[in-house]
Amino acid sequence: MRVSGFDWDDGNHQKVLKHGVTRADIEQVFTSQPSIEPDLRHSDVEERYRAVGQTAGGRYVFIVFTFRLRNNRSLIRPISARFMHQKEIKAYEKAVSKIEDRS
Repeated sequence: MRVSGFDWDDGNHQKVLKHGVTRADIEQVFTSQPSIEPDLRHSDVEERYRAVGQTAGGRYVFIVFTFRLRNNRSLIRPISARFMHQKEIKAYEKAVSKIEDRS
């Protein structure tokens, strides 16, 4: 799917800010090829996805998002985001290194 931007409004912007994550942080994660997988547990109303990646400053971010179609443009709509805990970062880095070792 070709994505042409982000769908932001006061609702989702305020929700991510309460965890200290900015719009810029989230947009940076998506420009750095995050790990993305379906969020099947929370996809009963709409398809949701989980993304894990890093900001330009090197902080790891966990993002829940969906896609929205607005004016014939496919947009990423962040639903929730937070910085990852050290235990989560270690597990993520271990999983990534296993994938890279197989390549």
